[in-house]
Amino acid sequence: MKQFIPILSLLLSCSCFRLFGQDIHFSQFDGALLNISPAYTGVFDGDYRFSTIYRSQWQAVPVGYSTFNINAETKLKPLFLKKDQIGLGISFYNDRAGDARYGITQFYAQGAYIHYPKSLPKLLLSFGLNLGINRVGFDLSKMTFDAQYDGVQLIPGAFNGEQFTQTRTGFFDMNMGSVAEYRFTETKKLSFGFGLHHITQPKISYQGNDLSKLDFKYSNLISYTSRISDRTHFIGEALFSIQGKNMEMVPHVSLKYMVNEDYDQAISGGMCLRTNDAIILRLGYHYKLLNSGIAYDINVSKFTAATNRRGAFEIFLNQTISSTKTYGSKRRICPVFM
Repeated sequence: MKQFIPILSLLLSCSCFRLFGQDIHFSQFDGALLNISPAYTGVFDGDYRFSTIYRSQWQAVPVGYSTFNINAETKLKPLFLKKDQIGLGISFYNDRAGDARYGITQFYAQGAYIHYPKSLPKLLLSFGLNLGINRVGFDLSKMTFDAQYDGVQLIPGAFNGEQFTQTRTGFFDMNMGSVAEYRFTETKKLSFGFGLHHITQPKISYQGNDLSKLDFKYSNLISYTSRISDRTHFIGEALFSIQGKNMEMVPHVSLKYMVNEDYDQAISGGMCLRTNDAIILRLGYHYKLLNSGIAYDINVSKFTAATNRRGAFEIFLNQTISSTKTYGSKRRICPVFM
């Protein structure tokens, strides 16, 4: 029990930061690792991994958000590499908000080089890069303006007084990152992931100018897992992101209970804290190579006057496919006693 108390204290102490965010983000980090860093591509036990996550936020107010993400990954081991591997993957994101349906659609292709140092066989190092096409826009027909009001009533078909040269635009994006993971034992692991987003600093404008650009974003995720009893595991994480003048720090603590070790069946429960924004409750279920989880954000910011503390609902599924079993083997009865 003493081994994780210092880490728990560190995670909770991070909550002193004031948080803001610009890019798409999720409360369940393990359900959207590629959103943090492309270096996580292929960093899993198995041959293929498919994951999807859905987030519905602020549906109680007129500016509700809906976010969807799906990923597919694999890893290759070319003959010229003795132990190292290459991870490949694709990602799709879709985000919509408000009555004007302002949103973004993203498609990324990513790759990572996964290195296992000879001198440190328990260490994994991964370096990744992704390239993506983004499309952003809004539906002008669903918006109303003061110029359409004649003093008595709104005239929807009247000239709105706005001059948009376009309502949709696109841009090319590039992100890179790294991951370091050290396995002390089969059930004890420490990892750190770093992501540098929007390296090209793409410009987004509906007026044909270059005044608006997407700021750099730095993402850092530290994660620690360890068995603390025969059936219980501790999970501690902290996500720290900076984009422009905005910062986000989200510590997370969960306990995972093994229901059936033969089939690697487990349930988990925990909590995240997004300071001055939300308390996040999390539940998870794991069976063999399937990972799943749900989360609910309880809004605690000044926006509670509109949300009545209702924040976001989130669900994810993560399925790994492996040619060999990676979960615990079944108990066998000794032939002598048959």
